[in-house]
Amino acid sequence: MIGVIGGSGFYSFFGPDARSVTVDTPYGAPSAPITIGEIGPHRVAFLPRHGVDHEYSPHTVPYRANMWALRSLGVRRVLGPCAVGSLSADLGPGAIVVPDQLVDRTSGRADTYFDTSGVHVSFADPYCPELRAAVAAQPGVVDGGTMVVIQGPRFSTRAESRWFASQGFTLVNMTGYPEAVLARELEMCYAAIALVTDLDAGIETGDGVRAVDVFAEFQRNLEPFKKLVQTTIEGLAAERTCTHCLAHDGVRLPFELP
Repeated sequence: MIGVIGGSGFYSFFGPDARSVTVDTPYGAPSAPITIGEIGPHRVAFLPRHGVDHEYSPHTVPYRANMWALRSLGVRRVLGPCAVGSLSADLGPGAIVVPDQLVDRTSGRADTYFDTSGVHVSFADPYCPELRAAVAAQPGVVDGGTMVVIQGPRFSTRAESRWFASQGFTLVNMTGYPEAVLARELEMCYAAIALVTDLDAGIETGDGVRAVDVFAEFQRNLEPFKKLVQTTIEGLAAERTCTHCLAHDGVRLPFELP
């Protein structure tokens, strides 16, 4: 099964014929019931990251429950559409980027399933190369970039934004971590698909970011963005062949993965 985790403004993915599944996990309930439908040859499980009514802020999203729930339903490959700010004037609103790196600037988030054991996970390349390639093959998608993940829910100051840009970071986001590392710990392939909604505050041509403008820009691009995700899924192979994301080969885990 393929998983899709929708970001801000991306709260539904199927028509009324999809079935809804309620899943409980050792980490509590996920953000919302999971809807299951079909796209091309694949069964797809969809979960709105922030809840169906955007009731979860970036720092309160139940990331561990979300990823565990998807894995327990049989999901092994996950696409993570998300809204991002651009740290480069070359990437304006409406651009779609599939990042290849992330930088974690969050704090205090539960970001591992291995709280009681000495398990270490390789994370040098945080995204699945096969999923990234499938997204990058779609028309107009920018291949590569570094996404810095901030704590939120506030947006960056101008000084922070300029600092991020000076480090060579491309995008700024609030939810890409710990989602990606939790997927890796559960040996699920994962790739972010970033829709640029604004130029961040430190960009010379950018104004201070306002949430209302971010949501409005996302809504303007939502239908073609959904179509891109659907087309990507339709083109995926029936079975996963990636070994890059099998992080625990040869490692004895303290529990069985769901």
